[in-house]
Amino acid sequence: MDLIISNSSGAPIYEQICSQIKGKIISGELKEGDALPSIRLLAKELRISVITTKRAYEELERDGFLVTYPGKGSFVAGKNLDIIREERLRQIEGLLEQVRALADESGLSQDELEEMFRLICEGD
Repeated sequence: MDLIISNSSGAPIYEQICSQIKGKIISGELKEGDALPSIRLLAKELRISVITTKRAYEELERDGFLVTYPGKGSFVAGKNLDIIREERLRQIEGLLEQVRALADESGLSQDELEEMFRLICEGD
């Protein structure tokens, strides 16, 4: 599985794994019923602790993204994409609140902030 772990990221490794796997499920790259690598195999591929990988899988299972069958492995769970989308919208709203607070502290107007966002979107 193609996951990229960054040691310079502020996010813990297990959160990076969770976020990337959730992204692959939401984008449709991973589909319901797809098998994930075993905890040990993923830990070996990423050169991280088995405990870290286990924590990521447990969190993904708790959030309803994975289902694990003892002796068989972990698989992408069937989940309502609207619920997943709502979760992502809440995350985006939280980030936008942080941006708004930082903009206020920096003295940026709403027009300046909108212009920055428009330029960023056009850059893609």
